[in-house]
Amino acid sequence: MLPVSAPTRRRALIALFSFSTACAFACVAWPASANQRALETAYGKVVVTGEPQRVVTLDEGALDTVLAVGMQPVGSIAARGATGLPDYLQNLAKDVAIVGNTREPNLEAIFAQRPDLILAPPGLEKRIYDLLSKMAPTIVPSTTTTAPWRERNALYVEALGKSDVMRKRLQSIDERITNLRSRLKPGQSFSVVRWNPQGPIAMSAKLITGQLLTAIGMKSTDLAAGLGDRPHSDTLSLENLGRIDADWLFIATLNEQGEATLEAARKQPAFTRLGAVRGDRVVMVDGQVWTSATGLLAALKILSDIERVMLK
Repeated sequence: MLPVSAPTRRRALIALFSFSTACAFACVAWPASANQRALETAYGKVVVTGEPQRVVTLDEGALDTVLAVGMQPVGSIAARGATGLPDYLQNLAKDVAIVGNTREPNLEAIFAQRPDLILAPPGLEKRIYDLLSKMAPTIVPSTTTTAPWRERNALYVEALGKSDVMRKRLQSIDERITNLRSRLKPGQSFSVVRWNPQGPIAMSAKLITGQLLTAIGMKSTDLAAGLGDRPHSDTLSLENLGRIDADWLFIATLNEQGEATLEAARKQPAFTRLGAVRGDRVVMVDGQVWTSATGLLAALKILSDIERVMLK
């Protein structure tokens, strides 16, 4: 969910009034013969015409998707736990303005980019959608955050008019998965954990990382598999660390405070008793990718990490 403060809403309404009077020169006008796509979104049918030129992404998976099909957004939100774009995407993104974060979009900053398409996250509040949709066609998937990652991002691909490009790129993912599955010992268990300043949380096996690890023949812990549509568990105490134990333990942090908490936990008997610790199968991974991202480029990065660690 992306809450918006009252002052921000007031500024946005002023901006939108200006937008309505300036649209003649601020908006992109598509030729009448351009291809039209009628998309079913969480808030009804949205028509997108032609190939968008000024895309704003308010979802990490949307940013990944835009870059994966060879396009450049003009604006995007900052990565979770950061002030800029996700590190794994920065070498592909050129001159992308930051227009808020995962908790709150900056409506004035979005308006300033003169978007012709806005790709928003699942679960976006209706009142925010109403403001954004006055600026440009706004795409809100009706899927949950734990839906299969390809399905979750499919609507973004349609809106961009790049289904053929994405289809070819997804074939490379399937080939990587098949190759890894043939080379790994089957049935090994895994646990993906984000270590926050308050302590560890287990990430759902339904998120992209869990989906990929399962696809290559691994199995999740009961805790991660039983979260339903929740993206992660509640914070676990050190006494409950056994619930995240597995053959392979992938640990991520998003900030220095989380790293400090993890370092303190490493000295505790409850941590050192974990089977993954004793077997030297604890792997530090990029939290922006392994616990926050969803998209083709994230999938390629996760698969590369798995191959580097498990097949070294």
